[in-house]
Amino acid sequence: MTTETESPIMDPISQSHSSGTTADLADAAPVATAPEPTPAPAPPKPERKRLAEVLVVTSGKGGVGKTTTSASIACGLARAGKKVCVIDFDVGLRNLDLIMGCERRVVYDFVNVIHGECTLRQALIKDKRFENLYVLAASQTRDKDALTKDGVEKVLADLGDDGFQFIVCDSPAGIEKGAFLAMYFADRAIVVVNPEVSSVRDSDRILGLLSSKTHRAEKGQRVKEHLLLTRYSPTRVEKGDMLSIKDVQEILGLEVIGVIPEAPEVLQSSNSGEPVILDANSNAGKAYDDAVARLLGQQRELRFTTVEKKGFFSKLFGG
Repeated sequence: MTTETESPIMDPISQSHSSGTTADLADAAPVATAPEPTPAPAPPKPERKRLAEVLVVTSGKGGVGKTTTSASIACGLARAGKKVCVIDFDVGLRNLDLIMGCERRVVYDFVNVIHGECTLRQALIKDKRFENLYVLAASQTRDKDALTKDGVEKVLADLGDDGFQFIVCDSPAGIEKGAFLAMYFADRAIVVVNPEVSSVRDSDRILGLLSSKTHRAEKGQRVKEHLLLTRYSPTRVEKGDMLSIKDVQEILGLEVIGVIPEAPEVLQSSNSGEPVILDANSNAGKAYDDAVARLLGQQRELRFTTVEKKGFFSKLFGG
C-alpha cells in the first residue's frame, strides 16, 4: 500500500512569491529607510549685558608704569564719585595690591573667584581712602592659564550688576594670555608709552590687537583708545634724547589723554602704598588728575610739557 505524501498548502500570495524567478527578486526595489534626524545646533549662549564701563590699561613693553597708572586712574575716578573696581590681571606677579596699600588684606584673589573657590564679594578689598573703590588682586601661586574667557566675562558682568560704574583692568605687559583677557572685553583702552622708540613700537603692536582681537572688534565695533605718556622730560626732549609728544602722536595716531612728567614722587608713592595721584604737591599727581578729568569728558590743557624757564635770580644764583 502506497502512502502519498501531502504537499504543504500555500496561500495564493505565498505561492506567487515562491514561484517568482531570481531575476524578479533582484529587480525588486529596495525598501527605503528614513534618514536619521540631524540634531539641532545648540542655541548660542545669551550675552550678558555689562553695565560697567571696562577700561584696560595696557602697553607692549614692561616697566612703563601701567600699574602705577591703573592705581592712579582708579583713585581719580573714585574721587570723582564713581564706583570703581581695579583688577590685577598679572597672575603670578601681582603688584597692584602693593601700590594700593592693601597687600596684607588679600585673602582671596581673582583666580579664586573664577574657579568658584570663593564669592566675588569675599575677594573684593575695600579701599580705606574711598568707600566706592575696590581692589581685586591677582594670584601669586597660579599661572596665567588659570584665567578663562568665560570666567572673566562673568566677573565683569557681576561687577556691573553690583552697581560698579568703572572697571579698571591692569594688564600685564606683552601679548600673552593675561594681557589678551585684560583687553578682550574692554570698552576703552589707555595705552601707556614711554617716549622712546622701543616702547612706541611695541605699543603699535598692542593697537593692532585692540582693533582685531577684542570682543568689540568681533562685533564690528572699536575700542576707544587713548595715549598716556609717562616719564616725560621736556629737557631731554629739547636735547633730542627723547621723542616729543608730537612724534609719538604721529607714529601711533592716538589722542593724548595725559602726559606724566618724570618725577621721583612716582617711585616714592609706589613704595609707600599711596597712588601718586593723591599727592597734591606732585606734578605727576596733578598730571594724572588731569588725565582722569579728560577721561570724564572735561577739557584741560596739557601741563608739564615744556622746559620751565629760569628767572633772572635763578640764573644769577644757580637756582
